[in-house]
Amino acid sequence: MKKKKDKSRFLFYVIAIGCLILFLLMVISAILNIGEKLRRISEYLEYGFYALFVLLFYLVIVQPIIIIIKSPSLSIATSLDQNNPKAVAIYKKVAKNIVKSNDLPQDQKILLCEYKNKEELLFNLQYVFEKSVKGQLNKIIIHDAKTVMISTAICQSARFDMITVFAVNVKMIKELVIKCGFRPSMKNLSKLTINVFGTALIAEGLENLKLEDVVPKSSMDVLNNIPYLGTILESVIQGAANALMTLRIGCVCRRYLFNDGSVITKEDIRRQAYKETLKLLPMVVSETIAFFPRRIVRFFTSRKKESEDIVDAE
Repeated sequence: MKKKKDKSRFLFYVIAIGCLILFLLMVISAILNIGEKLRRISEYLEYGFYALFVLLFYLVIVQPIIIIIKSPSLSIATSLDQNNPKAVAIYKKVAKNIVKSNDLPQDQKILLCEYKNKEELLFNLQYVFEKSVKGQLNKIIIHDAKTVMISTAICQSARFDMITVFAVNVKMIKELVIKCGFRPSMKNLSKLTINVFGTALIAEGLENLKLEDVVPKSSMDVLNNIPYLGTILESVIQGAANALMTLRIGCVCRRYLFNDGSVITKEDIRRQAYKETLKLLPMVVSETIAFFPRRIVRFFTSRKKESEDIVDAE
């Protein structure tokens, strides 16, 4: 049984590494294509673009992955051997990370800093997770889903959508890990990597999605009579689909962090993640759609105010 689990874990590792390599090759292909076009203008511009790309790739992709992997691995709901000095050291490290990375009430900070024994520390950790940390994780997931929806709705480049979705999802997992103070197991991280890569590929394919594919023909006749409405709706649908997948990855990651393998099955995680995703999606879509009118109103209001100031000065 143990050998079978080890083989399964190794298979996930190999697939995850393969996904990362394939993603890197796809990105390099896109970057070289842009570089060739820039070379026609100037070689220095091309080399500068490559240097900028390497810097951004390190900051946006590589550095978050390093932070995730270096974080301690722990499932707070899983009963570890409390007599194991290594397990106790992980608990203490997690407690310090949570105090550093979360805006906790003073009484909860005291719980994580002052305790009599390891059993009390574990109890205090579970209490703080349930009371404060879980709510903050939802805010991160919603914020990053909105980022994905806005960026993929505005941008009309399939390859750029893929890179954006991949980068934002990696950033989201990093932020969830930092907030919790620990990361999922390497096996679950490998599963998340595969999910993120699959989501990025779907985001690239959604760029070719047409309104006719999802809207009945009778409704299309009405939409075609309104200029630009069809194009806007296509962008909104693409962005919402990408946001839905980002929400799902965030919910799955959160479930992994609070997962007890002996109680919660893989099917339970998927089912609960889909339920939570569908609850959060309307909030993300409504806030994102409301974001654009507010920005437009602010833009014209500020322009009007500047004009009035110029007139008054004259």
